[in-house]
Amino acid sequence: MSIRNWIQNHPRPLEWIYWITERLFRFLDRFFARLGYGRVARAILPLERVSKRLVFDCRMCGQCILRLTGMTCPMTCPKLLRNGPCGGVRPGGYCEVYPERRCIWTQAWERSRKMKVYGEGMHLVQTAVNWQLEGTSAWINMLTGADVHKAT
Repeated sequence: MSIRNWIQNHPRPLEWIYWITERLFRFLDRFFARLGYGRVARAILPLERVSKRLVFDCRMCGQCILRLTGMTCPMTCPKLLRNGPCGGVRPGGYCEVYPERRCIWTQAWERSRKMKVYGEGMHLVQTAVNWQLEGTSAWINMLTGADVHKAT
């Protein structure tokens, strides 16, 4: 088992770090707004990209829902499914596309059961990914509301 899988299979510390980071960013929001969200994003994006890639194999969709998916990035699903597994999950919870891998959604469900603060988030239906946000800071998008789907 890789270090990344071991870390993700123990989501409570990740959940705690995420909770603290979210509170910190919300606390600093007014300061960030004064500085300019674009300037702040340029400063934090490299750290966000590296840390999320290492720990979560993050695809930087710009609309992070790690807290709702057992600290498992749903964008690592080969079919890019954001709301749960496809109809082809194999016995034992293995992926339809890559039969040697566990389905990312099976892992997300198992990991979410170990979480205390955000564990029930798995039941929430997510909006489609806004691909215009790909490669941007999910933290800044959260603060500005850019990550929220707006009905047209």
